[in-house]
Amino acid sequence: MTDLEIIAHYMATRDKELVGELFRRYMRFVFLVCMKYLKDEEQAKDATMQVFESLFGKLRKHEIHNFKPWLHSVAKNHCLTQLRNKKEIRSLENDTFRQFPDPVELEPVLHLTDEKEKQLTRLEDAILSLSKEQRTCIELFYLKKMCYQEVSEKTGFTFKQVKSYIQNGKRNLRLILEQHVR
Repeated sequence: MTDLEIIAHYMATRDKELVGELFRRYMRFVFLVCMKYLKDEEQAKDATMQVFESLFGKLRKHEIHNFKPWLHSVAKNHCLTQLRNKKEIRSLENDTFRQFPDPVELEPVLHLTDEKEKQLTRLEDAILSLSKEQRTCIELFYLKKMCYQEVSEKTGFTFKQVKSYIQNGKRNLRLILEQHVR
């Protein structure tokens, strides 16, 4: 069966073995993506398992036309979220924990981190729901910190198209995220 046939069959039956087949096919691919970002074998192994565990829900939420690039985005975004969280935790350790050594006082700070995690997950899902062009431009511009011209050169889109995809992508992200709040 093709990847899309497996996904369609999973949608119809919720048979977890089908996701297991995707795991067997793409475990190494996801692991290598995770290694690229996390640069630590154990963390990459853990992240690979977390990505595949998240597929049970994500496959039901998203309409997937090309599985491998979509899976790459899911793995990459998962790793970027982990890296952001580590950075936030390091920042908290360096600043907040010194100011408030009592763990009871730290509970509100940890709650904010949980809320940020939820927000990042919602943002990740929202980005995945954008058109391919918008998603690509948004990721290159905001996550890879490329300027419009660099995005244009990398994607082959004109400068005006890049600007339009980013502006429309931002608007669509805002609309998607606002719908979630309501």
